[in-house]
Amino acid sequence: MTEFRGAWSEEEIESFLHETTIPIRIATRRSDGSLWPVTVWYRYRDGYFECATQARADLVAILRNDPGVGFDVSTNDVPYRGIRGSGVATVSRDGGRDVLRELVQRYLGGTESSLARYLLSDDRDEVRIRIDPREIYSWDYTERMRGV
Repeated sequence: MTEFRGAWSEEEIESFLHETTIPIRIATRRSDGSLWPVTVWYRYRDGYFECATQARADLVAILRNDPGVGFDVSTNDVPYRGIRGSGVATVSRDGGRDVLRELVQRYLGGTESSLARYLLSDDRDEVRIRIDPREIYSWDYTERMRGV
């Protein structure tokens, strides 16, 4: 069960995550113990994040070795606001291409661009990453940055 804390209610957090097309930043731990941040597209539904990446990506190996993650979805423009938290990631071959197709629609607005066609090409072996959040902390600097 996810613990929600911070400036927003659970419903406000869900609205932010559905409306915002900022990639999620995931902090992982490599096998040598060093930290490794990765930025990927996400969708949020039913209380968890889903991402897609190539099966041979370093991120997949890292998560299979250590599924614990930290994450951040926050705006890059004033006023700064967003969420951060921690959770557990699961990598699965099931549904990777379907998740990727929805992410391409979400972030690129369709499947007709050359980038969309490349990402959806048959020769790519996609996996699904599911992140089950343990805690989500929301923050919003709208008031303090009002005059900026």
